[in-house]
Amino acid sequence: MIVIILSIILFLIFTVLGGFHFYWIFGGVWGLKKVIPTKGNEVSTMSIPKLATLIVGFVLVLFGLIYLAKSGLTNVQPPNWITNYGYWVIPSIFILRAIGDFKYVGFFKKIKNTEFGKSDSKLFSPLCLTIGLIGILIQLMA
Repeated sequence: MIVIILSIILFLIFTVLGGFHFYWIFGGVWGLKKVIPTKGNEVSTMSIPKLATLIVGFVLVLFGLIYLAKSGLTNVQPPNWITNYGYWVIPSIFILRAIGDFKYVGFFKKIKNTEFGKSDSKLFSPLCLTIGLIGILIQLMA
């Protein structure tokens, strides 16, 4: 029962995160300043192409659907390679994201006093770590 609940939680988290990316694709700006890493002088360190945002949105929704399938609430059965590897790879991606690049993102970033840095410390990195830990817990309990 715990695996079902945790899988549904990950499904909901990934669906909401994917939804934010679709919102930004269609011109939404809410929260945008908080999700793009910046240097100390608030100049964006990257220009994120819309195609990349679209791909990330689809991948996040796909991750959510993979965990929905894990819950057993659908008749969809993921391919064996997802069952064997994907349920370990997905949490690993998010744990690595939580650790970060040691400069702009993650718990060990050096640039912390930007709008993104503060949001990353308070929300994004803890969320990524939580996603990773829940994913691993699901695998260990399944």
